[in-house]
Amino acid sequence: MSVSTRLQLSFINLPQHRQFRFVLVLASAACLPAQAQVSDPALSPDILAIDGELFELPEVLTTTRLRQSKLKVPGTTTIITGDMIRDLGVMNLVEVFRLVPGMVVGDHGSTNPVATYHGTSQYEQRRLQVLIDGRTAYRASLADVDWIAMPVALENIERIEVSRGPNSAAYGINAFLGTVNIITRSPEDTAGVEAYAASGSRGYLRTFTSVGDTNPGGSWRLSYEKRKSNGFDSQLEGGEAIPFHDGHDTNNFNFDSILKIDNRHSFDFRAGVLEGVNEEDKFKSGKLGAVTHPDILMDDYYLQIRFNGSTSPNHFYHLQASYQDQKRRQRWLVNTPAEEFVTLLPPDNTFPTDQGPFIAVLNEDREESRQEFEFQDTVIVNPELQLVSGLGYRKDTFDSETFFNGRGHNYQSRVFANAEYSPARWVTFNAGGNYERTTTTGEGYFSPRAASNFIFNDNHVLRFVFSRAVRTPDAFEQEPDWSYRPANVQPPFSALDGVRFRVADLVDPQTSTLGEDLEEEWITSREISYFGQFHLDNALFSMEVRYFNDDLHDMISGVINEEEWTIDNNVDLDQEGFEVETSLEFSGTMLRATYGYLDQDGRYVGDPTSLSESDQQYAVDLLGRLSAQHSGSFAWIQDLPMDLTSSAAFYWTNEVRNTRFERADFRLAKRVDALNYSYVLAFTIQHYLNPKAWISPDNRIEDHNQFFAEAGIRF
Repeated sequence: MSVSTRLQLSFINLPQHRQFRFVLVLASAACLPAQAQVSDPALSPDILAIDGELFELPEVLTTTRLRQSKLKVPGTTTIITGDMIRDLGVMNLVEVFRLVPGMVVGDHGSTNPVATYHGTSQYEQRRLQVLIDGRTAYRASLADVDWIAMPVALENIERIEVSRGPNSAAYGINAFLGTVNIITRSPEDTAGVEAYAASGSRGYLRTFTSVGDTNPGGSWRLSYEKRKSNGFDSQLEGGEAIPFHDGHDTNNFNFDSILKIDNRHSFDFRAGVLEGVNEEDKFKSGKLGAVTHPDILMDDYYLQIRFNGSTSPNHFYHLQASYQDQKRRQRWLVNTPAEEFVTLLPPDNTFPTDQGPFIAVLNEDREESRQEFEFQDTVIVNPELQLVSGLGYRKDTFDSETFFNGRGHNYQSRVFANAEYSPARWVTFNAGGNYERTTTTGEGYFSPRAASNFIFNDNHVLRFVFSRAVRTPDAFEQEPDWSYRPANVQPPFSALDGVRFRVADLVDPQTSTLGEDLEEEWITSREISYFGQFHLDNALFSMEVRYFNDDLHDMISGVINEEEWTIDNNVDLDQEGFEVETSLEFSGTMLRATYGYLDQDGRYVGDPTSLSESDQQYAVDLLGRLSAQHSGSFAWIQDLPMDLTSSAAFYWTNEVRNTRFERADFRLAKRVDALNYSYVLAFTIQHYLNPKAWISPDNRIEDHNQFFAEAGIRF
């Protein structure tokens, strides 16, 4: 049976009401005006002709690891350019993803940003692969993303590609729901000196400086970025608004360089250091009677080297090695009444309850590191067939007295491949997969993907995509040995200094799953999508529509804290919906709009005797806490006289945990490009339309008009 036949049967086997919804989506695309330009047989299907001038169609680098036009890529991919980010006045990296259909951006705990695609997260985004220039960037032991400590400056971003849909076929286990690839600017394009500063509401401060050079033998760039914010204005404590200690202050240094050996060989070297503090509020994030704020001190670094080579214009390869280390030092003072503290001790304890409280220092220090090696080989056999294949190896190390009672390791090895075959100008087939073995479960997994792209008029494509992906539990889910060892313990409990208090002894043994092995999660995804470009007089209109039907099995849900540990593979989810991404571009103007609709149904599939009916429903609800039924964005960037540029953007999400996000941004910038220098001055207003706090009632912004000023110069 052919790939296209299997995909069409997958659609036919959908429930009738889901087929009807999909037909409605495609009907909306079919109603668009037909392309005025008659296709020229001599043109490549990757080229768009307008008024006799040729324009390349958007290219995608991430989805299959091949450079492909949107006509041939097997899936929907959002491309956000660095210029768009800067023109819209985006103030931090995570805010960029409000421009991606289906993604939800918010904060949990204190000001800890979270970005998810189609939800399925309680708070941490553990099912999204994030890369920076091909280097895995999510954390080793918790498999989530620390956006505050992401070592990339907005000024250094060339583009961000978001592959929407399972992408384990290309990138392995954590690319469960999608892949984010942050591609930085080449040092060749940033030679010179640049300085930038922005300041604004709630203590926002960001500065950036870079210096670099380029010559025929290579190029380099050294950059520094400072990011600082006071966080939210207040939190609710006992029904009263009190100050919120939830800011952050980071310093980020990056070095990027290219060394050209000859026309066919080169080395890329990247390195970075980040240090700072992420403030945690004692009332919201403090544990076990915290009386001081459990701030997190961050100390990270990474090294990456990549050798690029080619044997011919049709055969090229790279060998990449990287190492990253993330240290987190988190300590706080506790002051717990003796009568409460002794309930945590064995029944035969002899400590008095009338001689003062338990005073000690607790910690959640941890260090995570990752070593990663990858070889990738690309062969263009002929204009109809190109192949990419490779293998990778990764070692994750975690060291924490609190979470793992010492040091642990996980290993992953994998083989991946993808073939793109175009037997005719009107059709392209993609088939690929990734086989990966991990010590987390001691098993191997194969994640396949197959797609048929039917190309119309050289500028329109209809895609049918089938894929499966897997995610294994992260180290803390699978291998926890959670405990606390108090230090500097005051009398009368001094004898407990250094004694280990295990969380396993504190949780309810009747309901706790602590220490039980977890299994992998699976997703089966079907996508039918359309992409097209239209010539409207002197404008270019682009539209991409995605219908998806995803089945998620054995999802890990439950509660993890010091008093309750109930996570298990106990929830199945059905997700269905559609997403639309459009843009209209003409001289001096760019309009962009997105919309995402998600219908999520969940059911409890765990042991019915292990949890009450209310707790079973709670486990299902946890995987919907960041799933938004409706979300979207609108952006307008306009060139004006006198070297002025304006932009307006509107972001909305409805609804997450009974809250709505609605914000309008306005920016006015003046940019002057002289012979030997250029400068920019800008002013941005963020207006929050919804007076209620987003996601959490503690996430309070008292002034719904936030103001920011920017200035930058380049030599």
